[in-house]
Amino acid sequence: MQFTKYQATGNDFILMDNLSGKLKFTAAEIQKLCDRKFGIGADGLILIEKSEQADFYVNYYNSDGSQSLCGNGSRAAVHFAATLGLVKQHTVFDAYDGLHEAVLLNDGVVDLQMRDVNHIVKRDSGWFIHTGSPHVIEWVNRAEDVDVYTKGKNIRYADEFAPAGTNVNFVEKQHTNTLFVRTYERGVENETLSCGTGVTAAGLAAALEGYTSPVQIETKGGDLSVSFEKETNEINQTIFKNVHLIGPAKIVFSGNI
Repeated sequence: MQFTKYQATGNDFILMDNLSGKLKFTAAEIQKLCDRKFGIGADGLILIEKSEQADFYVNYYNSDGSQSLCGNGSRAAVHFAATLGLVKQHTVFDAYDGLHEAVLLNDGVVDLQMRDVNHIVKRDSGWFIHTGSPHVIEWVNRAEDVDVYTKGKNIRYADEFAPAGTNVNFVEKQHTNTLFVRTYERGVENETLSCGTGVTAAGLAAALEGYTSPVQIETKGGDLSVSFEKETNEINQTIFKNVHLIGPAKIVFSGNI
């Protein structure tokens, strides 16, 4: 099988062309492909497939074989779809949570439009926000000092989020409209260098506390930007519309397995 390895601000993925529909994997096979010792190594596997209502379908699997929306993976998928000739600059694609628009900018930067966000819950130490995947936002004074694996795992498996669990983001407010984010990712079951849906949730959480669009996000894997429009509906509920996640996606290497 041919594959291309991508990284999108340090979140890494295996991309495969499955327009033929012939590729099918069990959870165990996905785990083996993503294993960093015995496989290619990645945070997830992405199959580009045909779609009846869009340019293509992003079939995303976490490294444990589970499925969800992946913001960084979707940006990598758009770049990969361009190499397959499916995309020139603008595209509409289908994914786990429905249709998305995206624009391929210069130097491999992808502007991904996320779905509208209205699933927002205030917590004692932050927020719970669903951005296509569930995310807890924990405000911290120094994200660099946090034991992301231990603290993230405890929240991820907490009873209040059972049985599906949640992703957990430790977010440090920095200078004007800038955040530093570290994420424990459900499905990877460890810290990743970046998480697209996570930094999106962090940016929106900051907007609930005075930040304005666009919010600049720093992660261990690189820098991203989150833009949005904030509205209040007739029942005084906050809704974020026109949400965009903007950042680079780059080819690392290609091969056969």
